[in-house]
Amino acid sequence: MSVLNQLFNRGVLGSRCKTCLNLAISRIKLLQNRRDAQLKQMRKEIAQFLQTGQEAIARIRVEHVIREQNIWAAYEILEMFCEFVLARVPILESQRECPQELRAAITSIIFAAPRCSDLPDLLQVKNLFTAKYGKEFVSAVSELRPDTSVNRTIIEKLSVSAPAGQEKLRLLKEIAREYNVIWDSSKTEAEFNKKHDDLLDGPKQGATPSAVPTRQSNTPRHPTNKPKSESLPSRGAASSTPSANSNGTRASNTNSYLDSSPSKDMGLKPSDILEKARAAIASAERASAAARAASELVNVNFGSIELQGGKS
Repeated sequence: MSVLNQLFNRGVLGSRCKTCLNLAISRIKLLQNRRDAQLKQMRKEIAQFLQTGQEAIARIRVEHVIREQNIWAAYEILEMFCEFVLARVPILESQRECPQELRAAITSIIFAAPRCSDLPDLLQVKNLFTAKYGKEFVSAVSELRPDTSVNRTIIEKLSVSAPAGQEKLRLLKEIAREYNVIWDSSKTEAEFNKKHDDLLDGPKQGATPSAVPTRQSNTPRHPTNKPKSESLPSRGAASSTPSANSNGTRASNTNSYLDSSPSKDMGLKPSDILEKARAAIASAERASAAARAASELVNVNFGSIELQGGKS
């Protein structure tokens, strides 16, 4: 029973493969004729742009012409491979593995099928090969793994990479000669030879020495860690001029706080800024303590004056 199923499946695979290959060959011939007319029209338009001095538009249009010519060349090779496989469908049915003499044609068709949207019949052929040889075989061809035998010209012609500047310049000169256009190609050659910076990766020039920020020393400019006894006024001096000492102490501590502000040295490291902030807080605490001491001395002197007045 398994032998009958195998024979039945072989017949179905062979008939479907022949039908899809015949449709693909007919469609390729139709597309080739249509593409020939389009290429002639596009080349004529590029010649008109060169004649009227619109080189920028001609440089853009020539990329489309190169892409269409590459597809035309790839379709021509695919048509030959389809005819080659079509003539050897009985060999495919009789062997379980992919025949070595048909490996390049079959792998090239599998590789080109998803990249040729104008040829849906090739996708049907690819599905038939997937059912026969397995998904691993097809995935290896699609990923271009070693020893897949995909035609190198098919890979190059169906590539989506932009054409080189020299190739575009060569085609522009060829079109100019074909339509007898007197064209000075020096400007276009300079444009193609110009190297454009990749804006996604940022500027490639190194930073100038003046743009590199210099690291400043960790030593603070104004020493603020003074002993607490120096900022406190003496008892006798406070009793004679309490208000002057209070105001003078506040002014000096305010100036030291402004001098030690971290906003003055924006180039310091975070650790240096934190050290200066701590010094400023300590200076503010000393100023507050000096103000409280001066206020207490004033209250004591005022109380003693009132007590002497009451006795008299």
